[in-house]
Amino acid sequence: MPSDLIKKDQQYIWHPFTAQKPKPEQIAIVKGEGSLLFDENAKSYIDAISSWWVTIHGHAHPYIAEKIYKQALTLEQVIFAGFTHAPAVNLAERIIGILPGNFSKVFYSDNGSTATEVALKMAIQYWRNKGEIESGKSKIESEIQNTFAAETQRNSEGLLAVSPLSGREGPGVSNESEIQLRQRKKILAFKNSYHGDTFGAMSVSDRGIFTLAFHDFLFEVIFIDTPTTENIGDIKDIIHEHGKGIACFIYEPLVQGAGGMKMTDPYLLNELINTARLNDIICIADEVMTGFGRTGRLFASEYLEKKPDIICLSKGLTGGTMALGLTACTEQIHSAFVTDNKLNTFFHGHSFTANPIACTAALASLDLLEKESCITQIEWICRQQAIFIEKLMNNADLYPHKIHSPRQLGTIAAFEISSGADEYLNSISSDITRKCMKLGVYLRPLGNTVYIMPPYCIKKEEMEKIYDVLLSVLVNQVFV
Repeated sequence: MPSDLIKKDQQYIWHPFTAQKPKPEQIAIVKGEGSLLFDENAKSYIDAISSWWVTIHGHAHPYIAEKIYKQALTLEQVIFAGFTHAPAVNLAERIIGILPGNFSKVFYSDNGSTATEVALKMAIQYWRNKGEIESGKSKIESEIQNTFAAETQRNSEGLLAVSPLSGREGPGVSNESEIQLRQRKKILAFKNSYHGDTFGAMSVSDRGIFTLAFHDFLFEVIFIDTPTTENIGDIKDIIHEHGKGIACFIYEPLVQGAGGMKMTDPYLLNELINTARLNDIICIADEVMTGFGRTGRLFASEYLEKKPDIICLSKGLTGGTMALGLTACTEQIHSAFVTDNKLNTFFHGHSFTANPIACTAALASLDLLEKESCITQIEWICRQQAIFIEKLMNNADLYPHKIHSPRQLGTIAAFEISSGADEYLNSISSDITRKCMKLGVYLRPLGNTVYIMPPYCIKKEEMEKIYDVLLSVLVNQVFV
């Protein structure tokens, strides 16, 4: 019988990425410790995917918890317009110090989707501020500028001086063609990509099931294939063809996460970034998933000679304990917003921007990440994943269903099961999850794409159990 907690969950909660009919019964988790999750009946599960790739140090880490507790007693939240605080400043300084490239400024937000949303808006407004999107001004823009100018003009009675245009009826744009559109209005992105669930992030993500209901509302994007030795020339031609009209190129460096853990050759990706740079295209690295050691290096962009102009971070940023997003940019990008024209201000923000507790959690996570023991553990996981992928293929004849495309990069290992279509809606995902959960391992395949992405604190026996359980399910079970 379902517990009272489960019954209330069924009654009141709408879970993400979850079909509502038939509505699946959730498992109530009451405790987390290290790599383990514990349900209401004290049954444990190894969290083999780090709870959507965020808990890099495992659950309920005492060091992070202690830092959060102390910060909560000091300053839990403050508006970040007009105020600042030590956790935000210290985190920005540390992040700038470790990012690959010449970054100078950090802009805080709430999660991975908003981090990419900020990056896109930053890149688009960069070109607008530089005069590469509109060559003229609409009447409404002129009115706003006149209003700003009037703020400094007071009459003898202390009243705000009236703009000559302020009395005209309606603020609408003139019917005349006063806005002459220029270049730099297109965005370049990869097919099969996923950058988040807000509208800008959806627009630059693959037109698939995640965005299907909203396709008519998304802005146009130039989508290109991920590079291979066969298509690299054609992709470069596309970039050159549209180059002067492209504002930015957004990409997941080396690994497309939600798109099925598809991996890209760093040399070929570097060529595309270089081609973009030759056309003065702003390059945005979405490292929401790949950041903080996931690819074996601190950031995936470290594998590339050509560095991004803007980088997006979240997920592992706080060790998975708090919601926090971060977008960093170079001084070249930031300088376009440093003008006397108030209309060039970046009008973006969130109620919980740079939340002190979240920033404190991120600082604590960095403390742990920079320890020699953590670096050594990441290197060990990388080796184990490589060994597993080799073992998987050596035993391929034992599986009722064939597997294909085995791959590994850093702490990430993935492969496909040849059962049904290669897609997210493949029901084999829930089948594998259910069977592995019975054996004490939590995996959540992306359709028929099975992947392992454990927390860095995972123990040797836990890692071995993940592999043993998965191989057992592959060998002994028939998927439906």
